[in-house]
Amino acid sequence: MLVTNALGGALVILFLFYVLPLPREDRVLRDHPWTWIVIVIYLVIAAGISVVAAGIMLRPVARWYLRGGAPTRQEQSAAMRAPLNQSLVHLALWIVGGILFTAMTYSLIPETAVAVMVTVCLAAVANFGGSYMLGERILRPVAARAMSEGEFAADLAPGVWVRLMLTWGLGTLVPVIGIIALCVTQLNGALVTSRSAFAISVLVVAAVTAGAAFLLSMLTAGHISDPIRELRRAIEQIEAGQTPGPVDVYDGSEVGMLQVGFNRMVRAADERRRIQNLFGRHVGEDVARRALEHGTELGGETRFVAVLFIDLIGSTKVAAAQPPTTVVELLNEFFRIVVSVVHRNGGIVNKFVGDEAFAVFGAPLARDDSSTAALTAARELHEELRTRPEFDSGIGVSAGIVVAGNVGAAERFEYTVIGDPVNEAARLTELAKHRPGRVLASSTVIETSNPTERARWNFGDAVTLRGRSSATQLAWPVDAL
Repeated sequence: MLVTNALGGALVILFLFYVLPLPREDRVLRDHPWTWIVIVIYLVIAAGISVVAAGIMLRPVARWYLRGGAPTRQEQSAAMRAPLNQSLVHLALWIVGGILFTAMTYSLIPETAVAVMVTVCLAAVANFGGSYMLGERILRPVAARAMSEGEFAADLAPGVWVRLMLTWGLGTLVPVIGIIALCVTQLNGALVTSRSAFAISVLVVAAVTAGAAFLLSMLTAGHISDPIRELRRAIEQIEAGQTPGPVDVYDGSEVGMLQVGFNRMVRAADERRRIQNLFGRHVGEDVARRALEHGTELGGETRFVAVLFIDLIGSTKVAAAQPPTTVVELLNEFFRIVVSVVHRNGGIVNKFVGDEAFAVFGAPLARDDSSTAALTAARELHEELRTRPEFDSGIGVSAGIVVAGNVGAAERFEYTVIGDPVNEAARLTELAKHRPGRVLASSTVIETSNPTERARWNFGDAVTLRGRSSATQLAWPVDAL
């Protein structure tokens, strides 16, 4: 920022004494060399004041950096307002220097004082805006840390509208005023020596204006386009299925509000995904999806489903003889196999009860081949577990009309199915534990399966299961031992 103001001062001096069409005899620096000494001394003093002021204004920021952690409101404000405060110091120094230089010029050549005053005022305004926008760009990493680690406030920086108007004022209005001032001096005939000198002055002003306007436009465009570009990249990551990190918040205007809002949206979406994932792990993906789409009201609907029970044999003895951690590892491996087979065949594991698992086919998502899927899952489970003596288990399969829905209280409920097929499958599981094949199914589920699956099962005798009044015809896989 000091370099920017120094360049601005050099351009003013060059313009006043080598470009502005003043009479040759009015060259102040040539006829009065001591004016150079005054200018140099003031520039040194102004630079010292600027550095000291910057140190004082940035002291809270340095204290925050050394301490670490989140900044206080004062430290955050100091970090965000540092470019503006420093530019105001520079503007004040320009005003003081302009008054001094104008007074010095007036004491030597009174008729040039107005031109000097107008030139210095226009340069002061231009350097104020340019140094502020440049300083804000340079201190962006500091602002990003202050805004990300502290609480966002939307009053720490000028808004987009103010910045655009500032760009217009510095890049268009100020140069136009300068050109108008040149034209007025020519019309008055007081300062202009020749048309060629006037033309050269206008060309120089136009060239400087074009360069300054380009730089200001680039800075302003960067203030707006850079955060939008970062947001676009983050959105593209979301569309690609990735979870982007938070975008840097380095602006206290509407752009910063947009950055903060996007980060909050991403955090909320990530939290919803984690909750949905956790919810799905507890109740199953299909149940979770149904709850998200249709709500979680208590009650249910009538469905034709197939149900499967599987229960470990002798797990009580294992629990008494083995440490709890070993028992848990054994159950986890057992349930991993059950979940894999059930999901592979389009069912859901509705619940785990001790060493028992209960699977449903046909709810919450309806399917026409629920019986076939349940029977296939029963056979595959038998095949995978028969070579693992520690996983000796009974499997029961049934099918029929049930009520599927949320059961419990408003504060705590679960999705399940209730009906006679559930009871029948549970009783078949108990009976299967005492049969060599370890797998039993009711004739109802066999008859409602497709012909290919039906051919893989043998029908047996009819028995009255415990707690039931009607007899159930048993069936078991053809290759069951």
